[in-house]
Amino acid sequence: MFEVIIPARMGSSRLPGKPLADIHGRPMIAWVHDCALASGAARVQIACDHPDIAAAAVACGATAVMTREDHPSGTDRLAEVIDRCALPDDALIVNLQGDEPLMIPALLSQVAQLLAAHPTAAMATLMVPITDPAEFTDPAVVKVVVGGGQQALYFSRAPIPHDRDASLPPGSVLGYRHLGLYAYRAGFIRRFVATPMAELESREKLEQLRALAMGETLVIAEALAIPPAGVDTPEDLARVRRVLA
Repeated sequence: MFEVIIPARMGSSRLPGKPLADIHGRPMIAWVHDCALASGAARVQIACDHPDIAAAAVACGATAVMTREDHPSGTDRLAEVIDRCALPDDALIVNLQGDEPLMIPALLSQVAQLLAAHPTAAMATLMVPITDPAEFTDPAVVKVVVGGGQQALYFSRAPIPHDRDASLPPGSVLGYRHLGLYAYRAGFIRRFVATPMAELESREKLEQLRALAMGETLVIAEALAIPPAGVDTPEDLARVRRVLA
């Protein structure tokens, strides 16, 4: 079994108050909570930093946990919930971002089952193939290189792996895009937030590189489906409203 924790914060430079954004009469956080419930999780909690988010969560039948406002990342917010709930180190936790109202519930179950199938791994995540050269070279798209045993070797904003001889025919899979959906063991989260930022993490601005620098095993699999993008901007919010109309 696994649990889902949804970190949701009020501050957002591009879309302030994002978790409370109205989508057809319901706050966005309620739609995200629906996705988590549909995954078959044993428990779903919303880790929030503002009483208005907590009130909206409770109004939609969710369990809200108030956390500190000064957490540098959603992972740190998860760690506070894990400690406050005294979860055992082997508990499986799926981190679902609070701005993913279109997340496919089956992917939450997939990433949790992937971690459960690899007892020595600390984290599990998902990827999708890239065939578009523009997407492959876009630094906003995080790429991942995978080795044997479904083990992630490296993540980068650069186009990796490089096709030195330009031998791939048009339409080939150029690489894999990393999806920002994670399952963790609770004990790893405790170690992770107690570890300083790694040099490569600082350069790439990719938190998962800290786990690799720690020597942890991170397993990855191709996602069963490609989830729609989350909400970062007012334009994204308009798109989600159209989809959920």
